Amino acid sequence: MPRPRPEEVRCVASLGGGPIGGGWTAFFLARGYDVCSYLHDAAEEKRFRGIVGTAWRILEALGLDERASLDRLRVSFDLAEAVGTAEFVQESAPEVLDVKQALYSTLGRLTPPEVIIASSTSGLPMTDIQARCPTPARTVVGHPFNPPYLLPLVEITGGRETSVDAIEWAQTFYRAAGKEPLVLKREVPGFVATRLQEALWREALHMVANGEATPEQIDFALMHGPGPRLALMGQCMAFHVACGEGGMATNLDQFGPALDLPWSRLVAPALTRELRDRMVDGCDAMAAGRSFEELAAERDRGIVAILRAIRATRRGP
Repeated sequence: MPRPRPEEVRCVASLGGGPIGGGWTAFFLARGYDVCSYLHDAAEEKRFRGIVGTAWRILEALGLDERASLDRLRVSFDLAEAVGTAEFVQESAPEVLDVKQALYSTLGRLTPPEVIIASSTSGLPMTDIQARCPTPARTVVGHPFNPPYLLPLVEITGGRETSVDAIEWAQTFYRAAGKEPLVLKREVPGFVATRLQEALWREALHMVANGEATPEQIDFALMHGPGPRLALMGQCMAFHVACGEGGMATNLDQFGPALDLPWSRLVAPALTRELRDRMVDGCDAMAAGRSFEELAAERDRGIVAILRAIRATRRGP
C-alpha cells in the first residue's frame, strides 16, 4: 500500500506509558487524532491516564482542535493491535538499547509496511536502534522536548539504513501536527538541543561542586537573565543583536578572546555523593513541599503563557 499523505493521517499509535509516551498521547489527542496507546503492563494504566489527564487540562486552556476528544483514546496491551491500524507510530520505550532493538525487531514485522516508525529517544543513535529491524528504511528519530504536549521542538534524524523519503515524510507530518521539526544534517550524538542543554547542565554541576553557586542561584540567574531572551531568539541571534549594528562580527572580534578565559568546565564533574546531595537538597528547598503534580502544573501554566507571548510577538501589533 502507498504511504499515507502526512496531512491526512488520522490514526496514531503511541507506545509507552511514561511521561513522554503519555505526553505524546495527550498531544496527538489534542490535535484531533485517534490514538491507540500501547502499555507493556496493565498496572501502568492508572498512572498513564493520570499523565494524560494532567496534560489535557492545560491543553484545554491552550486551545484544542475542533476534533479533539479524550474519547479518541484506546489503550491496548497487545502490540499487534496497537500498531495494526496505525498510520504513524511514535515509540517512547525505555532508553535501553537492548529493549529498543528487540522492540524494533517486532515492530518491523507488525507495523504495516508503509507506516513510519519514530523514536522519542533522547540520545541513542537510530543506526543502533534499527540494527535488528527487518524494515529499517522507515525508522527515524523524532525526539521531543519535555513536556511533549507543550514544547514544539522535534529533532529528526535517521540511521544508516533510513531512507531520505522517511525523514522528509516525518518532517511534513510533525509540522502538520503542529510541531516545529528540526531535521539534522546527519546523525549527531545527543542531537542539537540536548547537546546544548547538557553543556549548560555540566556547567551548573561544576559551579555547585566548587561552591560557586547553589541550585537556587543557578535557576534564578537563568530565569531572570538569558532564559526569556533565549525563548525569543536563541543564542546566536541574541549575541548578534547584543553588539548593535556590528552584529556577530563585532561580538566575535570584541569578545572572542574571552573564550580562552578559564570560565568553562565542559568536562562532566565527578558525581560524588556530596555533589548529589547538594543538588537534591537545593531542589527540595526550591520545591518547598510542593508535589510533582503541583510543580508540573505550575511549569505548564508558565510554558503556555510564554508560548502565547511568543506567538503574539511574532504576529506583531
